[in-house]
Amino acid sequence: MIILILLVNDIHYFVEVKGQGKPLVFLHGFTGDTTTWTRVTDRLSSNYRCISIDLIGHGRTDSPVDCARYTMEQVSHDINTILNRLEVIQAQLIGYSMGGRTALHFTLMHPQKVGALILESASPGLKTDDERVERSSKDKALAERIEREGIEAFVDYWEGVPLFASQTRLSEDERAEIREQRLSQSPLGLSNSLKGMGTGAQESLWSKLEELSLPVHLLVGELDKKFVFIAEEMKKRNPTFQIETFSNTGHAIHVEEPRKFGTIIEDLLLIT
Repeated sequence: MIILILLVNDIHYFVEVKGQGKPLVFLHGFTGDTTTWTRVTDRLSSNYRCISIDLIGHGRTDSPVDCARYTMEQVSHDINTILNRLEVIQAQLIGYSMGGRTALHFTLMHPQKVGALILESASPGLKTDDERVERSSKDKALAERIEREGIEAFVDYWEGVPLFASQTRLSEDERAEIREQRLSQSPLGLSNSLKGMGTGAQESLWSKLEELSLPVHLLVGELDKKFVFIAEEMKKRNPTFQIETFSNTGHAIHVEEPRKFGTIIEDLLLIT
């Protein structure tokens, strides 16, 4: 494994590289970092070059004060620079939740850099301006709560969000590991991430889905009804998209079912 700290457009990015072969790029979700992919990348690195990136405001990557630095456009530009530094001509992108939205945005900005797109529990944003205004207000309120109450109070709240209810079935050790990883985050980084690249801040990409001609796989957990519906709506916009549904699984598939997730990723990569 190779650990890199890359200065990218005035931001220090933490990047982890495992294995050799066709490059796979992993983008984590909100409150995550490269460690959330460990069980998956340990498996896939025997055949692939697994590149995991701590996104801005997360993990060991910088958390700048200006939330304008966290936009999807800026972050996509950063990722492109990182791939150029690593001499990656084209990669397969795997993004979870916020990382999936980022991966989709990056692909639309740099389609030549992506051979296939695997989106786990992700969306193209919100469809209408009214929805985005409402969500932006909620994201801002949550961001201010993080700044005001601190990281531990936020993690206590975040663990109880219905989206992660299925994670209560994980072992005590696994839940403790997830909590420790969340507690290690920067309150400023999480707050600015919500303001700069939260669902409310992101432009809607629904109308651009039909532009994608590369293989796109939508991975959803059966118990995550909201994102099952979103995946079905995305496929209506572009019938070439393929949906893979994981039975008895929630939002964070790679956390709840890392072995099954890794197997499906291997199968999908063989056909793309």
